[in-house]
Amino acid sequence: MGLGAGIGHNGGPTLESGGAWRRIAWKKAREELLPTLPIEVVRLRVNRAKELGLPYKTYASFRAATGHDLVGFLFSSNALRLEHGAEGAARLGRIEAISADRVAVVLPPLRPEAVARLGGIDAAHRAPTLSMTWRETREAIKAMARAQGHKSAQFVLVGETAIEEGWAYTGQTAGFLTGDRFFAASL
Repeated sequence: MGLGAGIGHNGGPTLESGGAWRRIAWKKAREELLPTLPIEVVRLRVNRAKELGLPYKTYASFRAATGHDLVGFLFSSNALRLEHGAEGAARLGRIEAISADRVAVVLPPLRPEAVARLGGIDAAHRAPTLSMTWRETREAIKAMARAQGHKSAQFVLVGETAIEEGWAYTGQTAGFLTGDRFFAASL
């Protein structure tokens, strides 16, 4: 009997013999579990990806990872480049065209009340601070989604920094995209 996945196990590959056969068996079992989607369902999902301004492959990966359809985005004010004049206006113009909840996560010196009045923004909330615990940060992100009537796993966080990427995972969102990647995809 080999080593079990006990305390301190990192989930890496087993050192027992037969690993190649187990990978083949696992792949076959996984393929049998995955349903073949009817073409109508694929078309609906492709259209939903377009409505969200995402490439289908990106949309499908978020959907597969969470088991939820995406309903919106949490845009950090950094990703929206609100302090960059024309670039910020162009990004706001692009998000007006998407069919989703568009929530701004506002960093100082900007104020959520002012950002909420901008075109393309459905709601705005103060961003988590560095002094918050992980639990407080998770609850802050989840509260933003709940305020829209949804779960955080139904939102993608669009940000610019590693801290903002941390909010996405801490807040249990569908995932994270950089602003550059999101706005390049929605051109």
